[in-house]
Amino acid sequence: MKNLFTICVTILMTAGVFLPQQANAQSPDKMSYQAVMRDGSDNLITSSTVGMRIQILQDSEFGAAVYVETHTPTTNANGLVSLEIGTGTVVNGDFTTVDWSNGPYFIKTETDPTGGTSYTITGTTQLMSVPYALHAKTAETVTGGITESDPVYGASQAANITSSDITNLSNLMGTNSGDQDISGITTNSNAITAIQSEQLTQNNAIALNTAKVSAATGTQTGEMQYWNGAAWVTVAAGTSGQKLSNVNGIPTWIANDAMVDPISLQIWIDVTSPTGEIWMDRNLGATQVATSSIDAASYGDLYQWGRGADGHESRTSSTTSTLSTTDNPGHGDFITDVLSPNSDWRSPQNDNLWQGVSGTNNPCPSDYRLPTEAELEAERTNWSTDDAAGAFGSPLKLPMAGFRYGSGAGIPLSRGGYWTSTVSGTLSRRLGFSSSSGSMTSIIRSNGYSVRCIKD
Repeated sequence: MKNLFTICVTILMTAGVFLPQQANAQSPDKMSYQAVMRDGSDNLITSSTVGMRIQILQDSEFGAAVYVETHTPTTNANGLVSLEIGTGTVVNGDFTTVDWSNGPYFIKTETDPTGGTSYTITGTTQLMSVPYALHAKTAETVTGGITESDPVYGASQAANITSSDITNLSNLMGTNSGDQDISGITTNSNAITAIQSEQLTQNNAIALNTAKVSAATGTQTGEMQYWNGAAWVTVAAGTSGQKLSNVNGIPTWIANDAMVDPISLQIWIDVTSPTGEIWMDRNLGATQVATSSIDAASYGDLYQWGRGADGHESRTSSTTSTLSTTDNPGHGDFITDVLSPNSDWRSPQNDNLWQGVSGTNNPCPSDYRLPTEAELEAERTNWSTDDAAGAFGSPLKLPMAGFRYGSGAGIPLSRGGYWTSTVSGTLSRRLGFSSSSGSMTSIIRSNGYSVRCIKD
């Protein structure tokens, strides 16, 4: 088991792009950065030269460094240090060639309060919308042709007119002399439409009744059939020891010791870990227990911290940038937040969500709840290895189910992340692991992570 070290440090960071003052000016390749420096005793580091190393990481907080530079700025009387990323001493990479469209990106800062290169204070922050003004430089010139993409035009009949149509229209000739009686065309057309509609209704009724009396012949002893409203569906024979349960109107064979939540229809079996705690054997939203670290059927849903099961947890849910002012947003959209300092789906924040089995927005079945940091950390100490292999090898069989960025971008599957109910300032505690490491860290609440419920 790896030793964990915590360094008490307060860092306030603002990153901004110096935008051009003229419409035809070029965007400078640099970003402003400010931080308040404190030592391990929470005292301000004032009027002192500090050593700093800045890294731009790609894809995740553990991603590859695409650019590295160093600075030796001096703090002011309030412990504030200011510098421009992109103007330091380059260690690796070229800031002007960073492809900001190929994100997400993270800024990792390392600080030596003594002014040297023995960096003891470290922090990593996800870049949200700020650096993408640099990406806007890709629109400084336009090459090639322009393709019409107006959706209103594309949906209109005008978009389908060809040069041949214009020629044909030009060749039309003749006028109505007034002796052609066309008054009955509309009446006859309506009558024909009504007859066709009635015929379609009768045909559908015949097909439905035929299906109801034409159940398929079984092919195996123990098979059953049920009517799903449109056709007969065969239920395969169960195995010895299973029981038949009605799950959302569908006869379903489940293990004899399995349980079904009547609200979410989640199926699970209790497992007891070496700590003596009882857990659900799968993630919320998963259809089965993990058979490997990358078993997609075991991934389940991805919840934003403190939100209930309102549909946002679906990996394909829509997104909205409108923050909620209440504990229940009233919709199932994934709420993105790239502007507020705390990056939360709720404004103002509420630290009292997910607290206990009766806690507000608890998404777990009755008698179950989110684990605390201490409970989930106790399980990690019993892993054979501190990584994804150890997580899957434990009685909980935790898979690398991925996570969803608070910005709404992508679902990387190279890591597993599991929420706890524990808060940490404006952040919340989360267990994370990859194929090479595992840790308990504080993370923004707008991110989406897996939930594994513990019995109260």
